[in-house]
Amino acid sequence: MKIAIIGAGFSGLSAAAYLAKAGHEVHVLEKHHQPGGRARQFTTEEGFVFDMGPSWYWMPDIIENFFRDFGRTTSDFFELIPLDPQFEMVFSDGITAIPADDEEMKKLFEEMEPGAGEKLDAFMKAAQFKYEEGMGKFVILPCHSWLEFATPQIAQNALKLDLLTNFRSYVKKYFKHPKLRALMEFPVIFLGASPEKIPALYSLMNYGGYALGTHYPQGGFYKLVGAMESIASEAGAQFHYNACAEKIKSEEKRVKSITVNGEELEFDAVIGASDYHHTESLLEDTHAKNYPESYWKKKTFAPSCLIYYLGFNEKIPNLKHHTLFFEHDLDVHIDAIYKDKKWPEEPLFYACCPSKTDPSTAPGEKENLFLLMPLATGIEDHESYREEYLSRMLRRVEKLTGVKDLHTKIEYKRSYCVSDFIQDYNAYGGNAYGLANTLSQTAVLKPKLRNKKLKNLFYAGQLTVPGPGVPPAIISGKIVATEVNKLQKKQYEKTI
Repeated sequence: MKIAIIGAGFSGLSAAAYLAKAGHEVHVLEKHHQPGGRARQFTTEEGFVFDMGPSWYWMPDIIENFFRDFGRTTSDFFELIPLDPQFEMVFSDGITAIPADDEEMKKLFEEMEPGAGEKLDAFMKAAQFKYEEGMGKFVILPCHSWLEFATPQIAQNALKLDLLTNFRSYVKKYFKHPKLRALMEFPVIFLGASPEKIPALYSLMNYGGYALGTHYPQGGFYKLVGAMESIASEAGAQFHYNACAEKIKSEEKRVKSITVNGEELEFDAVIGASDYHHTESLLEDTHAKNYPESYWKKKTFAPSCLIYYLGFNEKIPNLKHHTLFFEHDLDVHIDAIYKDKKWPEEPLFYACCPSKTDPSTAPGEKENLFLLMPLATGIEDHESYREEYLSRMLRRVEKLTGVKDLHTKIEYKRSYCVSDFIQDYNAYGGNAYGLANTLSQTAVLKPKLRNKKLKNLFYAGQLTVPGPGVPPAIISGKIVATEVNKLQKKQYEKTI
């Protein structure tokens, strides 16, 4: 089959590799000049190297599984550095460093709350079960219907997965200290909703992060992008950059062609690994969409964010690779994102300083700093807002590091916000992380990965199963590749 994949993000790269390995003629159409999607990278004239998006290398086993499927390993492409401490959390009354060693983590918990060390063991044991069951058996399902989950093993383990308990209540069963609760709740922020809206199933992220460790691919997260592109290319996939998909034409309940940069190209199957809503907007036959505009308006999207890529002309002391600034109330910031839809009054934010681990990201004795503040989708983000919040974040970095007047030491500055996500990725509402993983948007309740009216149109990525995040996106590509292979098999069986 001749297959087009729209978008060279993680799901598109994954699907391309698996389908090329299966013997298909695979063409990846990417509007930008490089692969990666939100995980692109850029280098400045001053010599700073910035990963544009993902920076938390968690669930290393899931990523490793992709490479093993092709007889390779991540170490064939890059060096993976374990971070210790994994990160620091800045609270109003002090700093908490999160150690990489399990026993040190238990000790930290015990110091904050007597008995919490043993409770951490119990929490992580339950989280490990959810991780192994969830990531090993649940997320690999295409989720066409609930019948896929109707197996004796899944039924037996359903209660242990805590699908009907919210994450905040679940954490409270184990820990009382507000800092410990914040520490355990932090990972689900990536899932795009308040801990009160996220199923306790997602304690699996605590295991995938804290227990399996926080890592960094030397050279930047883009090393993973390049490695996946290499594997897909070696398998035979062809990549077309600066190739903008403009229209999808269909006939007799099948996609016939894609118009790319004004040229109509015919394909046997198409995978939209771009933003799901955008892929459907390309359909010439608007009745062939899976979902109307009203459907998307009702969905709960994960946040957008304000990002600043900053290059400083000197080293910044007392700053770790990952730092979370949690001096203010998490719920107040969450309300600004989901209820009030406004710029937060007391924002939390995240700072990544890769030059602490990787000298290649900043020249000489200079520093590379990435600041990220979660933000509501669909709001105005003009430059004055961006600059105001940069000043507020820098003041808090100054307080932590003891360095004064950081703004005078900036050698390179670039901001990225809601309108940029829309412009660069056609992201619905400017979302950065896809759909929130609330219970009503989990598994079968997510947008379907097959088009209901066009037999050879599929979808992959963070707006369909299994959901947002780098490992889930890689898995999404594998799932959709399997579905395309099933289509080919059915077509073959009809001919014999």
